[in-house]
Amino acid sequence: EVGEPFKEEKAVAKYLRFNCPTKSTNMMGHRVDYFIASKAVDCLLDSKWAKAKKGEEALFTTRESVVDYCNRLLKKQFFHRALKVMKMKPDKDTKKEKEKGKGESGKEEEKKSKKESGKDEKTKKEKEKEKKKDGEKDECKKDDSPGTPKKKETKRKFKLEPHEDQVFLDGNEVYVWIYDPVHFKTFAMGLVLVIAVIAATLFPLWPAEMRVGVYYLSVGAGCFVASILLLAVARCILFLIIWLITGGRHHFWFLPNLTADVGFIDSFRPLYTHEYKGPKADLKKEEKAESKKQQKYDSEEKSDSEKKEEEDGKTEATRNSGTDGSGGERHSDTDSDRREDDRSQHSSGNGNDFEMITKEELEQQTDEGDCEEEEEEDTESGPSHGKS
Repeated sequence: EVGEPFKEEKAVAKYLRFNCPTKSTNMMGHRVDYFIASKAVDCLLDSKWAKAKKGEEALFTTRESVVDYCNRLLKKQFFHRALKVMKMKPDKDTKKEKEKGKGESGKEEEKKSKKESGKDEKTKKEKEKEKKKDGEKDECKKDDSPGTPKKKETKRKFKLEPHEDQVFLDGNEVYVWIYDPVHFKTFAMGLVLVIAVIAATLFPLWPAEMRVGVYYLSVGAGCFVASILLLAVARCILFLIIWLITGGRHHFWFLPNLTADVGFIDSFRPLYTHEYKGPKADLKKEEKAESKKQQKYDSEEKSDSEKKEEEDGKTEATRNSGTDGSGGERHSDTDSDRREDDRSQHSSGNGNDFEMITKEELEQQTDEGDCEEEEEEDTESGPSHGKS
């Protein structure tokens, strides 16, 4: 025999009912709410009964104490234990799915054979383009965040049945609520609604000033609703008039969001919208498309030019490295460079960069060059005589 619950037990059960996370489902043809045992234990360990008061010990100190207390609540029929039974698909549905799978596999094989014959006809360029596109897609996938989009997990359906062993256990066990108290909010809302109905029925007994105020408020609300309806009709008439006069080229809407599914303030924003749909609009669209294509071509040309500049830089670097190794050749070319510089300076001194040099100047330069060569030979022969 189970006695009636105490006030403390009712308070604990009420706290659990409104604070422990619950879910609803069907059981034996009725809509019921159920909770999981582990979450109920966690909820009670975070409650005020898990904290010690002055001169009193805490009601819940460990998980085992919570389980013992919940067993008392279960015996007093606040909730009962249920069993999860997974719904299995009937054999007919499985056979149909298998047949469908076979039919789809046969169709896929035919499609694959057709695709293979078509692929053989494709050129190598098209295959290379496809490979490039695939590589770009793979790179984009790698650049994405590590949390790749997962497949949607299919939730398996189940139904609840009453359990034979009515015991509270800490874990993933399911318990169905029997105790269903009225929440304070629902009680307050119902009380306000009842008072409003009684006040409306006693309208003839109200003071004269309140009745006049309510009359004007009702008239104002009716006028507001009527004005919105008239606006909705007038905007449609205005749109039709402009559309007929312009031959369907101009689409003008006054308060376009008046009847849209938006908030009260947003229904009056924007004030109007205007769209032109004619030959000029098509031309503008074509011009925009052409400008986008030109930009793409320009970007491609720029990229090609940058590649060429990089190649030129590499060739120059290789040339410079080659010239660094041949130091003797540089010394041999310095005399010829000096002569060319002297000639260019002489021509620039005259003021004419492209004038012909006279014979006398050429003879003087050749004589100077011969003299310099003779001096070099003398200097080379001098030390050799001394050595001998």
